Amino acid sequence: MRILYIDIDSLRPDHLSCYGYPRKTSPNIDKLAAEGIRFENLYATDTPCLPSRTAFFGGRFGVNTGLVNHGGIYADLPLQGESRGFRTEFAQNALASVLRRAGYHTASVSPFPNRHTAYQVWYGFTETYDTGKGGLENADEMYPPAKAWLEQNGKKDNWFLHINFWDPHTPYDHPESYGNPFEDEPIEDWYTQEMLDAQNASFGPHGAHDIPGYDDVLPPVWTMGVGHIKDLKDAKAHLDGYDTGIHYADYYVGKLIQDLKDMGIYDETAIILCADHGENQGELNVWGDHQTADQGTNRLPLIIRWPGVTDAQAGTVKEALHYHLDLTATITELVGGEQPASWDGSSFASTLKTDEDAGRDYLVLSQGAWSCQRSVRWDDYLMIRTYHTGLKDFPEYMLFNLKEDPHETKNLASSQRELLNEGLQKMDAWLAEQMPKALRGDPFWGVIAEGGPLHANEKTQVWQDYLARLRATGREKHAEMLEQYGGRPFKSGLE
Repeated sequence: MRILYIDIDSLRPDHLSCYGYPRKTSPNIDKLAAEGIRFENLYATDTPCLPSRTAFFGGRFGVNTGLVNHGGIYADLPLQGESRGFRTEFAQNALASVLRRAGYHTASVSPFPNRHTAYQVWYGFTETYDTGKGGLENADEMYPPAKAWLEQNGKKDNWFLHINFWDPHTPYDHPESYGNPFEDEPIEDWYTQEMLDAQNASFGPHGAHDIPGYDDVLPPVWTMGVGHIKDLKDAKAHLDGYDTGIHYADYYVGKLIQDLKDMGIYDETAIILCADHGENQGELNVWGDHQTADQGTNRLPLIIRWPGVTDAQAGTVKEALHYHLDLTATITELVGGEQPASWDGSSFASTLKTDEDAGRDYLVLSQGAWSCQRSVRWDDYLMIRTYHTGLKDFPEYMLFNLKEDPHETKNLASSQRELLNEGLQKMDAWLAEQMPKALRGDPFWGVIAEGGPLHANEKTQVWQDYLARLRATGREKHAEMLEQYGGRPFKSGLE
């Protein structure tokens, strides 16, 4: 079997039209979903980019490898130590190594390993191609080397090609000639002026007041969007940029699919479309970034079209809960590979062939590069515990009913104490199960000891500069609270 794995950075599923988004952002992905299976509840175990892809390609939770951050000690895998043989266990157990042992030729087209110095995601790949711009590539730059690889190798059997698109990730810099497909289309009505006013009175990098990061100056590379979202017109300008990025990536997904058809191999090629993380677009006052362990950041799209496996389930939707490293285990089972004992994933291959829809009872998710948060996803609920706020106004405890409130606008922690306790008990049980396998204990405590996550570290000048920014923009009270509390939450959320 030939396998094309399409990895679209920062792609949240509920901005795809096949997931019910009112804007038609993804006509080609929609067609793929109609021929395959769409998964509603796949989540990245660890976010954002570096922890997520390390977990996926390595098959292990970040709490176990200790890799949860974008910088500092906990952005690197630990040394294996005296038990290391000629090759490391992590490398030999990486997904591409497992696929090679199953007889697959493995190739990746991506700037990601160099962007984050995260070459562990390439462990086991036979061929790798770095497009060279560190994630600033548009789809028109990612597509040509993938097309060239397919022209040279596509008609061979038993290959796995990973292609990485970046267009939904900031900056929104697709070619201006592409235009704005959503210029005349409204945004969703959960966005209100009241919400924007509250967010502007609040604070945090990539909040409504500081879209590019730590100020409101939009760099010239952005072709769409605004630096400060003051009203609904600004919100629309920002969302148009994100949705156009999705539309642009979708266009090139369509070109790849057409290439497979033109080569006569489409019906013998499995196609998997997924992401490394989602993207908050206003949720918890994060715009165009991935700073939380929540629905917007950790929920991923997943579409699988696998000839000979998913045919009878074409166009169906699976609702069960899965981790993205369960997909790692599933791919391994489908190619007849052997899952390493160290992996934390559980294959759901059987659900691709029948109407079965089994998954996990609950999931525990983490964020360690912008904030230190751990959350539990079960039934209709998401419970978030914040250990380090990452320069945000996050309470220690948050609880949301995602069925009724998918954009996390109403914290139920104070009114639904029994549900909050249920989530905390699940988290505690999960941590107790993981600690014997954790190579560095709970890595969050190490991150916090370093001053916090890379992008909001209390020991850096960035932290001090942002406090000065708050004072200069009439938000002195927040600077004072940050000086008093540091990265600790200001409030419990139980008030």
